[in-house]
Amino acid sequence: MPGKWYRKYAGFPPPADQPHIADRIWDCGPAHSALLDWDPPTAFLEGPPGEQLCVIPRPRHPRQYLVAPLQPEGFRQHHFRGVEEPNGIAVPDDPARAAAQVSRRVLPNYADALDAVRRNAHLQPDPAHRPGAPEVTESVTLIWYADGVVGAPYTSVPAAARTVLYACYFQYSPHEAAFVLPSSYDTEARALLLHSAVRQLTTQGIVVNFRHAAPAAASRPPCPAAAVLGAPPPAWRSSTTRR
Repeated sequence: MPGKWYRKYAGFPPPADQPHIADRIWDCGPAHSALLDWDPPTAFLEGPPGEQLCVIPRPRHPRQYLVAPLQPEGFRQHHFRGVEEPNGIAVPDDPARAAAQVSRRVLPNYADALDAVRRNAHLQPDPAHRPGAPEVTESVTLIWYADGVVGAPYTSVPAAARTVLYACYFQYSPHEAAFVLPSSYDTEARALLLHSAVRQLTTQGIVVNFRHAAPAAASRPPCPAAAVLGAPPPAWRSSTTRR
């Protein structure tokens, strides 16, 4: 190995202050699965701060070893996002040839990946969590009416929402005492206008609810008068049989 790789320790499991080594393997190839499936003896090489290599015998290949870089500690999960894994390689059991291959094929990619992770950590220390919704200040309920009109009674519309509704082509209908989006707009146009109104209102912290208008009470026929026990039969019907 190059001179900067100075410390080696062997044994499995890794030191107690490290998590299971398979969780830190920075490799999507055979080294990760070998640690999980075979539990081989493991050696570790340390280099400059943050750089570590894991060395294990390659399962089913008695004269080869797997060398894989480890993810650096002290970084958060989002710092690795978008960083290409440096991956490991299989090397022969000849130390000189193995060191040459690792120096040429592993260490440059490892250094580039570490630089990318450190750069991400500098630019975005904390995760880019989605912000919460603004505090709810008021609400407006838009009603779908049976004739295709979408509207709301004037008195139920907050003053802050009226300008938005006007901008989205709602009209104030005095004889209905309501804001209405006429049914003359086709389905696509109404959908776009409603989407715009909802987006603008919710941005201001005004909750928008949609409801269908309550159906008109169906007229019910009057119930027939209950028959009175013992009442005489109608005059037009004979109560006796003619002989």
